Amino acid sequence: MNNDETTEHDVSMEGMDDTEIVFQIILYAGNARSSAMEAIELAKAGKFQEAKEELSSAKKELVSSHKIQTRIINKEAAGEKTEMSVMMVHAQDHLMNAITIRDMASEFVDLYERIDQFVPKS
Repeated sequence: MNNDETTEHDVSMEGMDDTEIVFQIILYAGNARSSAMEAIELAKAGKFQEAKEELSSAKKELVSSHKIQTRIINKEAAGEKTEMSVMMVHAQDHLMNAITIRDMASEFVDLYERIDQFVPKS
């Protein structure tokens, strides 16, 4: 993830059980993936500013999801074990895929914008 000026959601794991934490990771990662895919569609349609806004939204969602993941890692590093369930693995998979898709979407938006410069306007 790059350093766009984006503020993430106010994410707190306080009082959440492991299942709720997993679903928060999935929720934010899923939102990020959806925004990234929407950015590609907008860029394909020549709506570059809107596409960049969707990429910014994807970044915000990823930061929130990643912040939860980092807190889990920090807790484990401090000796507090986290149950590694299939759901937790699924959440991690969602997050990693969302990061990859957001990165690729950014490249697609850039490419569509470059291509648009060379396409004759009707």
